[in-house]
Amino acid sequence: MTTTEDESTISVFSKDCLSRQVLLDVTGRWGILVLSALYERQCRFNVLRRRIEGISEKMLSQTLLTLRRDGLVNRHVEATIPPKVTYSLSPLGTTVAKRAVELVALLEAEVDQFERACAAFEE
Repeated sequence: MTTTEDESTISVFSKDCLSRQVLLDVTGRWGILVLSALYERQCRFNVLRRRIEGISEKMLSQTLLTLRRDGLVNRHVEATIPPKVTYSLSPLGTTVAKRAVELVALLEAEVDQFERACAAFEE
């Protein structure tokens, strides 16, 4: 927890702190998947949509817009006909995505434990 010049607390536990909103954007249903996919490589929109199964065009557009607003994703437009639009991580986005990818890898590695826990819970 840190403070700014005006002595307000910077904390995700504070309802008014921007870090909370960015946390929600990153860890929302699609944010972490978009960041993880872009961590692998920069992508065009349709490549991202195919990579992230189940995401609609509308949700992908909204998620990319939100992550761009947060400064995590860059949008590059090449002046061709039709325009070629590519998405990539900003330097800050790369830092955040690295941690997201680590979490994803941990969850994938422990999926058997999650299955056993779910089965035990259902009994």
